[in-house]
Amino acid sequence: MTKIFVAGHNGMVGSAICRQLTHQDVDIVVANRSELDLTDQNQVKYFFDKHRFDQVYLAAAKVGGIHANHSYPAEFIYQNLMIQSNVIHQSFLSGVQKLLFLGSSCIYPKLALQPMSENQLLEGKLEPTNEPYAIAKIAGIKMCESYNRQYGTDYRSVMPTNLYGPGDNYHPENSHVIPGLIRRFHEAKISNDSTVLAWGSGDPRREFLFVDDMARASKFVMDIDTAQYQADELDSQLSHINIGTGSDYRISELTELVADIVGYKGEIVWDLSKPDGPPRKLLNVKRIESLGWKSRVSLRQGLHDTYIWFLKNQRGADVH
Repeated sequence: MTKIFVAGHNGMVGSAICRQLTHQDVDIVVANRSELDLTDQNQVKYFFDKHRFDQVYLAAAKVGGIHANHSYPAEFIYQNLMIQSNVIHQSFLSGVQKLLFLGSSCIYPKLALQPMSENQLLEGKLEPTNEPYAIAKIAGIKMCESYNRQYGTDYRSVMPTNLYGPGDNYHPENSHVIPGLIRRFHEAKISNDSTVLAWGSGDPRREFLFVDDMARASKFVMDIDTAQYQADELDSQLSHINIGTGSDYRISELTELVADIVGYKGEIVWDLSKPDGPPRKLLNVKRIESLGWKSRVSLRQGLHDTYIWFLKNQRGADVH
């Protein structure tokens, strides 16, 4: 039986991957932060030596929205570099056959051509608000590629677009846009507030992928035949694969949709003093679709399911 370590199983993406894998005949191993500190090289070595995994899904990361990235840049670059370096290197040392590294679409230049294809990596300056996080994720991609080139490992990278869904972080300041809006509109509805303040102008366009679609894509990419995966690469230094829907929305459209699903009837006021971030972020998903995968969950359905989860888990959502 294949033994799989899912790093970051308590996070939104890691928990979705675990849900996906439970339908397979595999042995899933997880560890809480109190049991395993992934930034500690010695702890990671002991853990890998003990279990001898066949596969690793590296979904553990320090993540957050614009406010969190702006406030804690040192933590974002340090913790992410340490986590991925320890896990990838120890995977190699302990003989892990296959590894999947989960990156982020923020690896691409701020003003990248739209939609962003895999070959635009390192073609321009990054978005300043999340540059430390993006640098760490780029390092993870290049680490996987370097180990493949030098040691013949089969370590792959997937770059998801903006993710949302059950298990997201609903912190009032450090959350991403969708969970932040869900919480804000829900609390405004309960309090009968006449207005809700939204960040920026609402003009930027963003792509959003439901997290269970991402988990399905992760399993799909991990299971692609090695020969097919390598033959599909443009070169050995362009191994990552974009994961997205191929469609984007104005933030104003998203905001109105969330308000509708939550049932908030008041006015939305835009705070133009807050940053917008990049004007557009849409991934080119031709490569993953040519291999046979396509997203299934619509934005409205995904937001509905996410809000239902939030209503059932409000107390847990507040502690992130």
